[in-house]
Parts: sequence; C-alpha cells; structure tokens
Amino acid sequence: MIPREEIGVAEVPGGPPLRLIRHGRDFIIMLERNELMSSRMSGSEKALATMTLDRLGNPPGAAVLIGGYGMGFTLRAVLARLGTSGKAVVAELVPGIIDWARGPMQDLADGCLDDPRVDLRMVDVGWTIATARVEYDAILLDVDNGPDGLTRPDNDVLYTPDGLAAARRALRPGGILAVWSAAPDPAFTRRLGRAGFQVEEQRVRARENGKGPQHTLWFAQRG
Repeated sequence: MIPREEIGVAEVPGGPPLRLIRHGRDFIIMLERNELMSSRMSGSEKALATMTLDRLGNPPGAAVLIGGYGMGFTLRAVLARLGTSGKAVVAELVPGIIDWARGPMQDLADGCLDDPRVDLRMVDVGWTIATARVEYDAILLDVDNGPDGLTRPDNDVLYTPDGLAAARRALRPGGILAVWSAAPDPAFTRRLGRAGFQVEEQRVRARENGKGPQHTLWFAQRG
C-alpha cells in the first residue's frame, strides 16, 4: 500500500488551512477530512470550461474569468480553446495554491500560469466580479464545494441574490455564469432563475472516462 504524504499547508483567509497530499504520483488537496480535489479526477473541472465555451460557440477572443485556480484543470481547458486574442483572468485568494502549482505540482500545471493570455490576480473572485461591468463572456466558479460554502464562509455571498446580480452585471450580453458543485442544489437553481438567467443544469462524472461520482454544473446565461 502506498502511503499518503502531507507535503504542504496553505492558509485560507477567513477559513481553515488547506493541505496538499501526495499519494504516489497523485495529488490531493484536503480541507480537514474533506477531499476537495484530486489529480485523479479532473473530468468535471474540465467540463466546466469546455461545456461553457461550447455554449458560447467557442469564440477565440473570449474573455473568461476563472474563480479559483485549484489544480489548473479548468484554466488549461480554457486555454486549449482560446485563440491568441483570448484572455483568461484567474482570481485566486490563496497564495499557497499558486506556490504548489509552481512547486510540487509544476508538471501538472504544465506552464499554464505563464501563458501570455493569463492574467493571475491574487484577489477574492467576489471582489473581481463586483467591480466588473459588462467585461466577461464567461465566469467560471469553482471556489468551493458548491453553493454551500465549505472552505470559507465569505464565499457564500457569491451565490446570494446580490452575488448573482453582480455576476450578471459583469457579463456581456449572452455571457454565461458557470458554477461547479459536488451535489445538486434545487434552491440555487431557482435562485439563478430569479436573478434573470436562463438556467441549464447538467450532471457530469468526476473522471474523464465517465466514471466516479457525479458532480453538478450550472450554466446560467445572461439574456
């Protein structure tokens, strides 16, 4: 049996620390006893990007805001679709996450943070959204386990009526707010509709091979 090895701890502003675990060739980011993400299961994180851009018609010059770098799966999937004129803004609040991407997980990152189309901002994605006006073709949120905040209570505001109104203002006409969640949330689906979005909910498998637990993705399009 291959043992798990803790190789890093990252402080989360307003929340408990994250731990980076190495298990053989795999990496796991944990919050207390909860496994937030794993390098073995990237399918739904990639789908958050690809399914959003599919719905937008894959515009090569799209401006995409990504809330939470995580292990970079969503960012790399976005970059694979964007043309040279596209832009991917990454809002990451936890410096340790980026330290891990440039350190023990640099092979997994594959240089994505150094791509000239990437604008890395070490800020709260909620602030980035609140200060934007008609700026993004897509906003991709994977900052927690879903609309029920787990890593830090301040994330909850993203999913409130005020937070959704801010996201709608930040999007260009026809733009999409896409949200990742570990589980369904019918109340959040209704909240998106009341915020003026056209809402589509999809269930996708955690692994690219179609296996693993099911995760929920919402695609909320601004009219």
